[in-house]
Amino acid sequence: MKLSVIICAYNERRTIAEAIRQASQVDLGDGWEKEVIVVDNFSTDGTRELLQTVDEPNVRVILHPRNLGKSASVLTGIREATGDYFAIFDADLEYEAEDLARMAAAVVPGETVAVFGSRTLGGRRIYKYAQNYWGVYLLTHVTNLLYGSRLTDIAAGPKLARVDVVRSLGLKPHDFDLDFELPCKLLRRGYEIVEVPIAYHPRTAEEGKGLVGWKAFRTGFRALWIIIRTRLER
Repeated sequence: MKLSVIICAYNERRTIAEAIRQASQVDLGDGWEKEVIVVDNFSTDGTRELLQTVDEPNVRVILHPRNLGKSASVLTGIREATGDYFAIFDADLEYEAEDLARMAAAVVPGETVAVFGSRTLGGRRIYKYAQNYWGVYLLTHVTNLLYGSRLTDIAAGPKLARVDVVRSLGLKPHDFDLDFELPCKLLRRGYEIVEVPIAYHPRTAEEGKGLVGWKAFRTGFRALWIIIRTRLER
C-alpha cells in the first residue's frame, strides 16, 4: 500500500522544513510506500520561497496562486495523491510524524477506510485553552448524537483515509470545513472511523496559534452548522 502524506502550509517558514523532514523519514512499517505532498497556500513570510528550493525524492511541492483556505489545500493534495490512502500532517509541528506510523498500523487492508488521531482518547486533556477543549468536546458529542458514532476527537488534525472513497464524497473547499465535513460524510455513508491516540503539542496565540478567542468561537459555530447540515442533506 502507499500513503500520500499531505502537508498544508501557510506562513510556516519556521517549521516547514522540519515538518517535511519528519514526514519524509518516518517509517510506516512493512508493506507501506510513501510520498509527501506539500501544498503552500500563498504564504507571504518566505515559506513559499523556501519550498521552491526543496529537492528531495518522493516530495512534491504545489504552490497555490492565491490563498484558498486550508480545506482547498487538503483537497489539492488529495487530487494529486498517487497513494491508496492519504494522511494530513500539519506544518506547525503541533503533531508528531511518528503517529502516522501508528495510524498506518491500524489499517486492515481491504477493510479500513479511515483512521483518525485523537488527542483525548483515554481521558487526556492536552490543551492550552479551555475553550478549545470544551468546544471540541461539544462538537464531538453532537456528532456522536447525530450519527450514532463513538468518536472522541472530531477536530484532530491527523486524519488518514482511503483516497478513492474521499474523492467520491464531494467535499467543499471552504476554510476549515473539511475537518468536520470529512468525518460526517464518512459516517453518513456508513463507514467506520478508527481512532488511535496521538501526541499533541498545542501552541499559544503568542507562538502562532490561530484558532483562539473569537476566531475559535466563530470556527466552532461554523463547524456545528456543517455537522448539522451534512446530517440533513438528502
